[in-house]
Parts: sequence; structure tokens; C-alpha cells
Amino acid sequence: MARNIVKMKLDIIFKAIFAKEENEDLLHSFLSSVLEIPYDSIKKIIVQNSEILPETITGKFSRLDLKLQVDDKLVNVELQVKNESDFKDRALFYWSKMYSGELKSGDEYGDLKQSISINIINFNMFDCPEYHSLFKVMEATRHEVLSEKCAIHFFELKKVNKKVNKDNRMELWLQLINAESEEELDMLKETNVSEIQKAVMIIHKMSDDEKIQEAARLREKALHDEATALGHARREGIAEGEQIGLQKGRAEGKAEGIAEERAKLEANLRTLGLSEDMIKKALNKD
Repeated sequence: MARNIVKMKLDIIFKAIFAKEENEDLLHSFLSSVLEIPYDSIKKIIVQNSEILPETITGKFSRLDLKLQVDDKLVNVELQVKNESDFKDRALFYWSKMYSGELKSGDEYGDLKQSISINIINFNMFDCPEYHSLFKVMEATRHEVLSEKCAIHFFELKKVNKKVNKDNRMELWLQLINAESEEELDMLKETNVSEIQKAVMIIHKMSDDEKIQEAARLREKALHDEATALGHARREGIAEGEQIGLQKGRAEGKAEGIAEERAKLEANLRTLGLSEDMIKKALNKD
């Protein structure tokens, strides 16, 4: 019987693996692969929020992202399992907070660091076959980049190829994050890529830990409850809007009906030969 593996695309599992000091080689390989920068060019990685507080596991509307300083760059990694209609705006907002957040009073704008947002999403956002989309600030017609300090990446897991290719490190990491079965993990392990093999071993070990399994279950439940609450609020808002529209329509319809009746009465009074002054008095017109 195949074991019930913990899923790396669950944010607490992703963070538990990458935030540990002994797994810095995995984080190093992941960043090099998804950002397409040479492995040796990354000299130093500092995880700025390695903790996972108990209340964040079960708390609804809590974000478990990974904040990093990679050499002289700021990097934020977020996993988003459920589709949100405003996720593009949310991603841009969090990038802007990261970019401006470390500028202290008296600092020059030139001191702002390159800020890179990595969004790994379990739904399709863009109308294209590519799973990787990179956004920068550039001129609309010349495509001249205004600044290299802005980079917002989206990785759409639903579009990732299922076929394993050991020469494509970016895909291997995304396939690992997307894996939901032992069979998928075994295929990735067979690539003989050392960092991927180590990550698979860690996932197997975590899957055998009852406490981690329970934490994962509680986190999945919290995320499901959050999605349910947001869906309910959205439906309530739609229903309330429809009710207000119906009431307004009735009121407008009633007003239109009264106006039509007054117009008919006014026409009948003219037919009877009443003067305009007498019609105004009869209808209480000023």
C-alpha cells in the first residue's frame, strides 16, 4: 500500500524544508534553478523568517511565505494553492511592500535593493502554455526596462510537464513541489540529481512523522476553511447586491407606474375640456 506523502506545495511543508539551515544546499539549488542564475553566483542566503508558529498552522487568512536575502537581493517566495481573483494585485502589493520596506529614514532611493517575488500557484492565471511568466517594469512600445530592481515571477503548477527531464532543473523542482504520490517522487529520485534526491528523502521522512502529518492535515483544513469562508462571503455579497437591485427595481417600477397613471389622468382631463390651471390644481402641480 502506497504511503500518504506530505505535499511540498503545502506551504508549511515547503517552508519546513527550505528554512532549515541544514537544507541550505536545497534552497541554493532551488533559487538557482527557478531564477535561472548560475549556482556559484549565489554567495550568501539569509532566511529572514524561518519560524513556523503553531497558530499560523491552524489560523485562517495567515500567510506562510519565505522571506530571503540572497546576496544583495531581497526574495520572497509564496505558495498559493487556491485561486483568488485578485491574486495579481496581491502579488504586486506584496512586491511593493518588500521593495520599499527596508528603506530607512535618511536612506537614498538608490539604496533600494533588487526585489524578486516568486509566486508558485496551483491554478492557471495566464492564457498561455508556458508555466513560467516573468514581469518587469518596461516601456510599452520600446520594451526598454525601467529598472532591474523589479522582478515578479509566476510559476503555474498546472502547466508543468509530467515527463521528467533531469537536464531541466527548473522543471524538476516544480515537479517535486507538485508531486502528490510516491510514484512521482520515485521518478524524480531516479534522475540522480543530488539535491532532488535529498529533498525526496526528506519528504519521505516527514511523511512517516505522525506529528508532521497532523500539522499538514490541520493546515490543509485551515486553507479549506479559508477558501470556504471567502466563497461564502462572495456569494453573500452577490446575493445582497441582487436583493438591493431588486428592491431598487421595484421602487423605480412603482414610480414609473405612478407617473404613467398621472399622465393618463392629465390627458383625460384635457379631453374633458378643463383648463391648464384647473388640471394643475386637480393634480396638485405647482
